[in-house]
Amino acid sequence: MPHFSITGLAHSSIQESKQRVQSALANNGITLPPLKININLSPSDLPKSGGHFDLPIALALQKQGENLEQWFAFGELGLDGSIKYLDSIYPLLLDISLLHPHAKVIVPLCAKELLSLIPNLTFYFASHLQEAIELLNNPQLHTTSQPQMTHNTLGFKHFELEGKTYFYQDEFASDFKQVCGQDIAKRAALIAAAGFHNFIMEGSPGCGKSMIAKRLLYILPPSSMQEMIENVKSQALNKQSTHYTPLRPFRNPHQSASKSSILGSATQFEVKPGEVALAHNGILFFDELPHFKKDILESLREPLENNKLAISRVHSKLEYDTNFMFVGALNPCPCGNLLSKNKQCRCQEREINLYRSKLSEPFLDRIDLFVQMSEQEDRQTQAGLDSLSMQKMVFDAFKMQKKRKQEVFNGKLDEAEIEQFCILDIDSKNLLDQASERFSLSYRAQNKLKKVARTIADLAKEEHITKAHLLEALSYRRI
Repeated sequence: MPHFSITGLAHSSIQESKQRVQSALANNGITLPPLKININLSPSDLPKSGGHFDLPIALALQKQGENLEQWFAFGELGLDGSIKYLDSIYPLLLDISLLHPHAKVIVPLCAKELLSLIPNLTFYFASHLQEAIELLNNPQLHTTSQPQMTHNTLGFKHFELEGKTYFYQDEFASDFKQVCGQDIAKRAALIAAAGFHNFIMEGSPGCGKSMIAKRLLYILPPSSMQEMIENVKSQALNKQSTHYTPLRPFRNPHQSASKSSILGSATQFEVKPGEVALAHNGILFFDELPHFKKDILESLREPLENNKLAISRVHSKLEYDTNFMFVGALNPCPCGNLLSKNKQCRCQEREINLYRSKLSEPFLDRIDLFVQMSEQEDRQTQAGLDSLSMQKMVFDAFKMQKKRKQEVFNGKLDEAEIEQFCILDIDSKNLLDQASERFSLSYRAQNKLKKVARTIADLAKEEHITKAHLLEALSYRRI
């Protein structure tokens, strides 16, 4: 009797594959040689789980000795050889579309409508093990009915820039024209969007902080195909319904959220992304910022600084990309009236100090723009810029960044990139030195100023940072 074993940190769900695969092969007249066969799932230090390994294991056993490196296959096998779809397949295919564009993939026919939306892959659909074997033997017989997906099939507005395609949406569920007054805060929001800068607004209740934060989503830079795929993958891992959209993610966790729901959690075989990972490529908005637990705020320092978040799990470490824009909103004091012209603050000095102490200096040092907002007294004030105008300005600044061959937004530049792209003239250098000495600015704070000034220059369509750009950047700095 043939016997085979599975190695490579395989979960019990994979160990059960042995019986399913053997039965499926036997019931379809496929016999294995009377040998001891070992299936090794590589890399051996990475835990693996899921019934989607059934189909590739069966195909590997049936096609022993043949080169199958150019193929991917996923699906759970029934005892009769039928191929079933599992939810775990979708994020795997999204990864393949990023890492191996134009790869050939055999997947369950029952999921054709869902999986056909994934771009960059050539799909071969099979409902039975025998069909999958036929596909491997004669793939050319099936290519006409399995079209390769392309960018244009998504149907979004897009433009080409520096050899890449970027997608966008110019219809807005919420518009900045609905925000009356608050010109300084709207200007800061524009800068934050154009450079993907971390941004905090402080002001009395009802002054428009949340309105501005929720409208930021619609003026963010356009999305690349890779970013859209990464966002869909996050949705799939979070067990949400998946949909492609050029709109970037907007995550708005409640202040009572637990640390694991914000940062994510992982066991040996199961991973649950948190809000930080789900906000990748988009916005993470904390309303009522000081009401979040202090350990949660402190834990944001790593992803804010490195755009990565590491979570320990058994036998390994899991690392998420966390390239998000952090946006925070807070009242100036517990009662909210400290900056109000119409209401008297009811807080004691001790209460105000305790309230503000929840935001540590290292955390605040990672924020690029700070704005204090006053109550809007005249509701008839003209609305100013609308979202379409602001989006165009952001896109123009985005194009400036890409034409400099920047791989990341201004707000995410590292030290070497700051030296390359944020060059100051003599007057600007002198101004930065004076500000650093007067306000005891840290090295990180100085770099933040350079990056914000770079974005302000981009919005002005100017190649060089001037003293005026740096002065405006200083006006948004928390001193």
